Amino acid sequence: MSIDNLDIIKRLIAEKECGRVEFKETTGQLERGMETLCAFLNGEGGTVLFGVTDKGKIIGQEVSDKTKRDIADAISRIEPSAFIQVFYIPAPKDEKKVIALHVENARMERPFSYKGRPYIRFESATTVMPQQTYNQLLLARDGVRHRWESFPNENLHLSDMDEDEIIKTVRLGIEYGRLPESTGNDISKILEKFGLMENGVLNHAAAVLFANRELVDYPQCLLRLAKFRGTDKREFLDNQRIKGNFFKLLDAAMAFLFKHLLLSGKIEGLEREEHLTVPYKALREGVINSLCHRQFRTSGGSVSIAIYDDRVEIENPGTLPLGWSIEKLKSEHGSDPQNPLIATVLYKRKMLESWGRGISLIMDECRKAGLPEPEFKADSSQVKLIFRYKEPLSSPTPLAGQVGGQATGQVTGQVTEQVMLLISTLSNEILSVKEIMEKLSLKGRDNFLTAYLNPALKDGFVEQTHPENPKHPRQKYRLTDKGKELIK
Repeated sequence: MSIDNLDIIKRLIAEKECGRVEFKETTGQLERGMETLCAFLNGEGGTVLFGVTDKGKIIGQEVSDKTKRDIADAISRIEPSAFIQVFYIPAPKDEKKVIALHVENARMERPFSYKGRPYIRFESATTVMPQQTYNQLLLARDGVRHRWESFPNENLHLSDMDEDEIIKTVRLGIEYGRLPESTGNDISKILEKFGLMENGVLNHAAAVLFANRELVDYPQCLLRLAKFRGTDKREFLDNQRIKGNFFKLLDAAMAFLFKHLLLSGKIEGLEREEHLTVPYKALREGVINSLCHRQFRTSGGSVSIAIYDDRVEIENPGTLPLGWSIEKLKSEHGSDPQNPLIATVLYKRKMLESWGRGISLIMDECRKAGLPEPEFKADSSQVKLIFRYKEPLSSPTPLAGQVGGQATGQVTGQVTEQVMLLISTLSNEILSVKEIMEKLSLKGRDNFLTAYLNPALKDGFVEQTHPENPKHPRQKYRLTDKGKELIK
């Protein structure tokens, strides 16, 4: 995060209630400020502002060479060494400045201490961390080296990585303010910064996220998809097994859900709004959580999605974190990822939120759609998320490759699996035919035009950048507002 002007300072001041911003009038309160900064490092990150009153008024302070030396000396007393950003922003009057000390989430390096004492943030107060909490964080930190995702794999090479997906992750991270603009485009350096490569050797997390080939060495990177007739598993209507990296599996899951869930619509004014049987955001969040938080150490398990006439079940191998219950999962809670390396990359890309917001988002989306509250079930080997419909789906399922649906007795149209893959691929990008086909790993141009692009253009999900000249040599394609609605 770059704090380089007063507008950003004012926005931070307005976020006082979030508990991740602290005000100090001068560096005469440097000690207390550093204790709070230490607490932020032991939490979800935060900012300490010097030159701001307790009520949020910007007054600034004098900044001398001694001031800068004192700050540098104080920072050196935080252990282990942490990445702390220091900004000096001119105040509105005189020669005074606002000093901002900012830290990001540093979960994998916790616990931190200042002058030998660890601190923790409780609501808006900074206190000494209890010994028990310190011990738990210490064990968690040391346990990182024993996590499956951290294990090196010398058989993996940079040529095995999907460079486009890595660069896209960086671009989105910068756009969302979760990566600095200086991150660059050097693939090896990016992977090192993400904790996915050390001393030139890639780890398992790198393969899970970015491998550009079928992961034959990783049976964990398998997604099972099934559509059943009725409400049990006696008869398959569709059955697929997909291997690949995280983003390939996510795209395949969402395309399958669009293929088999009904698309209903209603008239709002002069516009027709269309919605899936289960809200897109809730489904996507459920799939992301399952793929990210599953247990990878056991190679025999895989994430599975099963669609029945009365429900959707998303199941992943593993257990809830130690000391967690279904009740805690559904209540307001902090984030405690099973695979922090993978989760951190997804957070940078804004596919995950901190503070465990995913579950509440799922529940909110279902509530807004008038659906029953989603169910969570967990035992010693698996965690399951269940979405139930307002009304049962009709069997048999819509024709393979299409999503049908009825609203007030009329068919709403078709959104094929191929069109959904195209829409998901374009997302926020503007791409040529060649670029889209490369991302989809397609070879036949005619098939691509017939099954993917032309139907998307015809139905108004995709538009040309040069519609006045369809054969323009620099023709590219992007989502329309209608297309964006499908992946909101």
